[in-house]
Amino acid sequence: MQLTINGNVKEYQDQLTVLQLLQHLQLSQERVVVELNREILSADLHIDTELKSGDTLELVQFVGGG
Repeated sequence: MQLTINGNVKEYQDQLTVLQLLQHLQLSQERVVVELNREILSADLHIDTELKSGDTLELVQFVGGG
């Protein structure tokens, strides 16, 4: 399966949900906004939304600081 993540094309062997992808990338679901094919995906849909080859994602991670 081919996904474009933040402009970079990545290949994955297995079918993934959005949550599984975030876990694979070691990103906390609570600190990331996911845009899937130009639409913001609410966090409660991450577990059930299956990704398909050709999907485009933008992942924005919140970072604290002072």
